[in-house]
Amino acid sequence: MVAAVSARPERKPADLVAGFAILALLGGFLAYAVIDKGRPAESGYRLNATFGHIDGLSIGSDVRLAGITVGQVVDEHVDPRTFSAGVTFTVRPDIKLPDDTAAIITSDSLLGGKYIALSPGGDDKMLRPGATIGETQGSISLEQLLSKFIFSVTDTLTQANQARAHAQQQAPAGSNAPANPASPDGASAAPAAHEGP
Repeated sequence: MVAAVSARPERKPADLVAGFAILALLGGFLAYAVIDKGRPAESGYRLNATFGHIDGLSIGSDVRLAGITVGQVVDEHVDPRTFSAGVTFTVRPDIKLPDDTAAIITSDSLLGGKYIALSPGGDDKMLRPGATIGETQGSISLEQLLSKFIFSVTDTLTQANQARAHAQQQAPAGSNAPANPASPDGASAAPAAHEGP
């Protein structure tokens, strides 16, 4: 019986070099895509704004006017003197904004990403490139809203329970019988007798 010997094809060095070159090329494309995605393409002029909070806003976030994207956030930093958040963003060159324009950080949906919404004013003077928008409204945190709502509800329930307990302590001892809800003075309301003809 002859043992079958599997013949392994011989690898040529040129095939190995070509395979490594293709892998390196794919790795380079992937690295370029990741780096390029994090760096927003700048077109238009820059404006600055200062906010109390910018939770959820990041570099590359949209800047919108009337719901249409007109720019992107290109820089974020903290002012070491005021501890407020400074944001630099671009606006398309064909859009000239009045000097009293407001910048508001808002979100797409309840769980969506944040963006800057621009609300133009009525001033005749226009913002110049590099100017700072004075009217701003920072990001509203969903967690803060929920905690305020829960605190408000529990506080209202606590006050209602305390008022009910205080009213029961003030009531005379003989009036523990529950009042008829149909009658405001507590007297039982008997149905009116129907007189026959």
